[in-house]
Amino acid sequence: MEWTGARYADKPTVEVATWINAPLERVWTLVSDVSLMPAMSEELQSVTWLDGATEPAVGARFVGRSRHEAYGEWETTSHVIEYEPPRVFAWAVQDPAHPSAVWRYRFAPKDGGTELSQWMQMGPGRSGLSFAIDAMPEKEQKIVFVRMREFERNITITLEHIKKLAEA
Repeated sequence: MEWTGARYADKPTVEVATWINAPLERVWTLVSDVSLMPAMSEELQSVTWLDGATEPAVGARFVGRSRHEAYGEWETTSHVIEYEPPRVFAWAVQDPAHPSAVWRYRFAPKDGGTELSQWMQMGPGRSGLSFAIDAMPEKEQKIVFVRMREFERNITITLEHIKKLAEA
């Protein structure tokens, strides 16, 4: 990731894509099963559907529990905001009108397999990172850059796990 000088209020984004030698439906089934995500993530520890939901649908909610060496442990409630099988699956973290983050997977058939991308947007709502920025406002751009670089690395790892599962 290149230095952008982005601030939190800029709602910085990162996206990573990969090609998977597996049918779109197989990749979709793996990604839309959020219970598999903790096994593919260094931060996300568990996911629990809320309100009796057992699978994604627009408006469905789930709690994610995460852990990071520098930020400790936390949990967030995510709201499914896009669910168009087998094209897009996205959720907003915390307040869907003013999320602390938005995460999105996009799927497309390509060359006999599947092109899968994972995208995330930081902000505009406050998150745990906001406390670090509050404490060191003069370092905001560096804090944002370091966290976005971590997200890029973690997304790459997640996509590698999905690829391995789908191609098995």
